[in-house]
Amino acid sequence: MTDQLISGYDLSSPATDLPSGRFIDRELSWLAFNQRVLELAEDTRLPLLERAKFLAIFASNLDEFYMVRVAGLKRRIATGIAVRAASGLMPREVHDAVLAHSHDLMMRQARCFRDEVLPGLAEHGIELARWSQLTSEEQSELTILFRRQVFPVLTPLAVDPAHPFPYISGLSLNLAVVVRNPETGTELFARVKVPPLLARFLHVGRSRFVPLEDVIAAHLDELFPGMEVLQHHSFRVTRNEDVEVEEDDAENLLKALERELMKRRFGPPVRLEVEESIDPYVLDLLVRQLGVSEQEVFKLPWPVDLLGLWALVGLDHEDLKDPPFVPKTSKELAEVESASAPDVLEAMRRGEVLLHHPYDSFSTSVQRFLEQAAADPKVLAIKQTLYRTSGDSPIIESLIDAAQSGKQVLALVEIKARFDEEANISWARKLERAGVHVVYGLVGLKTHCKLSMVVRDDGGTLRRYCHIGTGNYHPKTARMYEDLGVLTADQEVGEDDANLFNQLSGYSMHTSYRRLLVAPHSIRSGLVERIEREVAHHRAGRPARIRFKCNSIVDESTIDALYRASIEGVPIDIWVRGICAVRPGVPGMSPTIRVRSVLGRFLEHSRAYEFINGGAPEVWIGSADLMHRNLDRRVEALLSLSDPDHVATISGMFDLAFGPDISAWDLDQHGNWNRRVYGDDGEPLADMQALLIRSRQLRGVAR
Repeated sequence: MTDQLISGYDLSSPATDLPSGRFIDRELSWLAFNQRVLELAEDTRLPLLERAKFLAIFASNLDEFYMVRVAGLKRRIATGIAVRAASGLMPREVHDAVLAHSHDLMMRQARCFRDEVLPGLAEHGIELARWSQLTSEEQSELTILFRRQVFPVLTPLAVDPAHPFPYISGLSLNLAVVVRNPETGTELFARVKVPPLLARFLHVGRSRFVPLEDVIAAHLDELFPGMEVLQHHSFRVTRNEDVEVEEDDAENLLKALERELMKRRFGPPVRLEVEESIDPYVLDLLVRQLGVSEQEVFKLPWPVDLLGLWALVGLDHEDLKDPPFVPKTSKELAEVESASAPDVLEAMRRGEVLLHHPYDSFSTSVQRFLEQAAADPKVLAIKQTLYRTSGDSPIIESLIDAAQSGKQVLALVEIKARFDEEANISWARKLERAGVHVVYGLVGLKTHCKLSMVVRDDGGTLRRYCHIGTGNYHPKTARMYEDLGVLTADQEVGEDDANLFNQLSGYSMHTSYRRLLVAPHSIRSGLVERIEREVAHHRAGRPARIRFKCNSIVDESTIDALYRASIEGVPIDIWVRGICAVRPGVPGMSPTIRVRSVLGRFLEHSRAYEFINGGAPEVWIGSADLMHRNLDRRVEALLSLSDPDHVATISGMFDLAFGPDISAWDLDQHGNWNRRVYGDDGEPLADMQALLIRSRQLRGVAR
């Protein structure tokens, strides 16, 4: 009877028609996310270098947003593709709103640094000084350094009839210089690029730092001998750096992508950042030569480009940072210690292992799994997806070791991973030289799923050992990103993984799986089907509830299914880090939907989808966010958890995140994110990540 109720329920019935204007604009929602990052930088309760870190993250996020999303808006406007977004806004309306709001946010960022973080650091002996604030001894010291290490790599570029305006590379920091010929009185313009491979802040004395551009500016007379230096101003250009590859027409995807990467640096400008003190004549020259509009000019307080704050974040001042945290070996793996490291394969034979990074160590779980497999003579084959990884990745080395020892190794390298394309091409070639079979996935799709599969001869029986996760095989980010993963030797998962790898590397048309949902075939439909099932349970009086955790949710079909479920009375909680197009709490449309965002020390990166399912809870984890690109243009995988204890663990994670005592941001129906910092009693609310850190510190072995 239950199955009939579930399969017979249709959420598309006319009784549940939904109003227009039900989606928050994607781009404006992203800006709201980066505003939440900025609010962390503005939080005076955080240590100063943590605040500086969030200022740098804010800057990095905004750079990528302009290079990709704003560039896309500008491209659509220029080509006349005037299609309304799901929010109902035209590209021009979104573009104008984005420029205005991001300008306000960048001014907030600059004021936070200038008025709060910079003076605070100075009180603790870390001073960022201007050239004029240095002593004569310090200036002499930097002059020597300039002549030895900076001057040789500088190239002043003049602009005159014989020298056209130079190309300004994206995100490079530059000095616009005006000089005068003392003999003729002619004023001339020149550009000096601040070398990107040199330290942005130069250390002088015991605790003082000077921006590299200030040191260069102080020695411009050495770059233009015989000329009078009249003025100089810092500026920075952001360009369209998205890469598009026409894969269907490309005989060789690798070569096609390399050609596109060469074009990336010549993308059209989308933003010009200048010092607020810039001379109007110089600004007019830059605007005309670069072809940007007045809206795209951002006049900012010194210093331009706060990405350089990463240099300060790395200083050895632990008193100005969060307390150190060393991840622990997973409790389930610590029970099978062998010598100094866990026997991961033995643990997987005993049962599935649920991992929660960075609280559970990546190195003693996933990394150890692959290292152990590479060294095990009974392992016959290893198959691995690689979307992003580090330059010195032990994962790569394990695959190479396995191939060189005679094992069959397949690496599916996604060379189209945005802004990691060149690194992934390099790793692909290194793997190929070592004898690894390297493939690049399916034409038209990015391979974003996080899968490892090891085939081992277990005494005459071949067994598959698998890892499926929500995060990349990247040891460095695994210490900063919150992610989930499962290690399992389950036969059904092994067969699913084998079929999926065969689809990715060969010509398999297999799209049916037992414990996996796989995009682009079944994730959207699978989740919507389960949303409908919760409605059927609710109508029948059985327990019903939906809880999602993801980085972004903008897919209209999925959101509409959630709206219809909410209209029926199903409780729905959405835990999102970034973009959210859902309007929660709207009477008659989303009355039972709550949306919450948790930001903090670690980047919340995991994806989990929970359904109460009439009292038989079901949880899925994996790589897919609820976005068109994930559900339609990527290979993604979600895994259903089979261990009731693991299901309960994820449910407990949701309970904690939506608890009344947790500091977080709540979204209202108008698209405003309201931060909850203090409770009704005036006491500070708890930091969820700090609670999880403390829970791990009370048990386990550090690795």
